[in-house]
Amino acid sequence: MPTLSYHDKIAVLDLGDDENRFSPDFLETVNAQLDTALADGAHGLVTTASSKFFSNGLDLDWLGANGERTQWYVGEVQALFARVLTLPVPTVAALPGHAFGAGAMLAIAHDYRVMRADRGYFCFPEVDIRIPFTEGMAALIQAKLSPKTAVASMTTGRRFGGNDALTVDIVDATAAEDAVLDTALAMLAPLGGKDSGTLGAIKNTMFAGAITALLAARQAD
Repeated sequence: MPTLSYHDKIAVLDLGDDENRFSPDFLETVNAQLDTALADGAHGLVTTASSKFFSNGLDLDWLGANGERTQWYVGEVQALFARVLTLPVPTVAALPGHAFGAGAMLAIAHDYRVMRADRGYFCFPEVDIRIPFTEGMAALIQAKLSPKTAVASMTTGRRFGGNDALTVDIVDATAAEDAVLDTALAMLAPLGGKDSGTLGAIKNTMFAGAITALLAARQAD
């Protein structure tokens, strides 16, 4: 399960050492850790993982066993995306490996992304697994990627390695396996100490359309 630690005043949220799928318990724990980081006055957030997966996204096994709660579940997942998108501190997703589907969307919700250069894929596989994007998920991706990259990633199911992801601006930097976290921390180091109220307000204004679309699923439940 996700754990929280600190590097100086930067909070480091480790999603875990498995596929880090978004079970209800996982979502609850991540939100609790974000609460803690903000209450502790963290100057930034790095989200990473301890396995070959950053996250494989939706917990399809849980969904299969709880189909009647699909709307609630989608609402909770998208609310997490909206929260990270507007978190009132600078954020970086440090990807040590694969980020698929909703796991890739969580990475996109961060301000910046660092990806391992030599292994791992960033992928929106929805077109190949016959799961259309919700309006909220599409709005999030389109708010963070260029139109050309959104089409290339959303309509093809293409798996982007680190260098390819950097070329099309899905990620902001690549690094060797043992340097992904340090690169993310170095990226945040000069950005700490911003006024959280101001930064949060700016993000809410920047991404107002995506936030509305993401939270609509929770309001419809």
